Amino acid sequence: MIDPILHINTEHAGIWRILNTLEKLNALLFDSDDPPDALVFGAIFDYLESYHERIHHPKEENYLFKRLHERHPGADGLLESLERDHSFADETMANLRAHLGKCLDGVPGARYSMAQSITHLVERQRAHIRKEDRLVIPLVREYFTEEDMAFLAASFSTENPLFGESVLAEFRTLYSTITNYAPAPIGLGLSHPAPPPGKLAELEVVGLTAHYGRIQVLKGIDLTVGRGELVALVGANGAGKTTLLRTVSGVQGASGGSICYRGRDITRLPAEQRVRMGIAQVPEGRQVFGPMAVEDNLRLGGYTRGKKEVADDLARMFDMFPILREKRREPAGTLSGGQQQMLVIARALMSRPQLLLLDEPSMGLAPLLVDEIFNTIMTLREQGITVFLVEQNAYAALSAADHGYVIETGRIALSGEGDELLNNHRVREAYLGM
Repeated sequence: MIDPILHINTEHAGIWRILNTLEKLNALLFDSDDPPDALVFGAIFDYLESYHERIHHPKEENYLFKRLHERHPGADGLLESLERDHSFADETMANLRAHLGKCLDGVPGARYSMAQSITHLVERQRAHIRKEDRLVIPLVREYFTEEDMAFLAASFSTENPLFGESVLAEFRTLYSTITNYAPAPIGLGLSHPAPPPGKLAELEVVGLTAHYGRIQVLKGIDLTVGRGELVALVGANGAGKTTLLRTVSGVQGASGGSICYRGRDITRLPAEQRVRMGIAQVPEGRQVFGPMAVEDNLRLGGYTRGKKEVADDLARMFDMFPILREKRREPAGTLSGGQQQMLVIARALMSRPQLLLLDEPSMGLAPLLVDEIFNTIMTLREQGITVFLVEQNAYAALSAADHGYVIETGRIALSGEGDELLNNHRVREAYLGM
């Protein structure tokens, strides 16, 4: 049977090792002019954020802290302060990811800001762990009965789906990534491919396959979306366009191949973790939460972020889409098609994505509204958001795109610059009616 206290201490020791690694890598930021390694830092941020939120914090808040509240009310103040620390985790990691992105984009001063934020994170996390080890664990030993310990042991079991083997396997993979690619002597110093000169890859898909049951829909997709680009994917109905977007966002599982986001293999990561990393999808058919108010739909889009950031971004969305401010209290299901499309785009933007996946945003809209949707898409690209666009309106999509791909029966048939594909006779005949 699991010893609950030893189990918590072991998890603390693992987190402490990751913090030590992050501290050593942080020191290198001051000693080198090279950009930070997005793969290694991204894996560390993923590990800390997801491990806390999916493994460690639920054990403490839902089981250990809850039972200690009942057994020793005098510990309430201590436990509430620790829970407040937990609540700051999402905002802290979002800020670190933003700093990393700015470093990779060469923003002046971003390296120093990132290093300061990492220092603050490491200090705060260590203080938090010390407080739990030195204050909470002794109270548990003093006030918990054998029945309490048995309850914790059963709750912490790997048979619990929250903490089961399939979940733990994800973190072992992340840990191996950190260990392998962190520079020696911190890690093993394994090299990994650099992005093409002059072009950072936001998304790289290699040999991707996907099935619905026995039916294979994607048959070895290879494509790259450069950072800051607008890339269009066009093709006939049933060619696999939506399946590709769903597989990139994690809604649909991949059966083979790989998906890399900013140098990190995300092929097996769950959809919610991809959202936290900076990927957001605007689904085909709009799919608003009809009975809920417009504003509540927007707030759902910011579920990974802190309350202050959500409030700030609500104001930003209302400035970008004034009709949503006017309709903010109305049920989303009462909006017109064009208004709903604005809402689902704004809802996706509430997560502050770096990569926006747009699935048929002009479908079913009047020509006037189609132009406005594409104006919005162009504005997002100008703001530095990478856009991967699936669109039936091939002319509008390729006219706006930096690069385009044509998909036919689950395979990439053509690729090239947007203007190049517009002038390709095969594309003109098949998709432009010319």
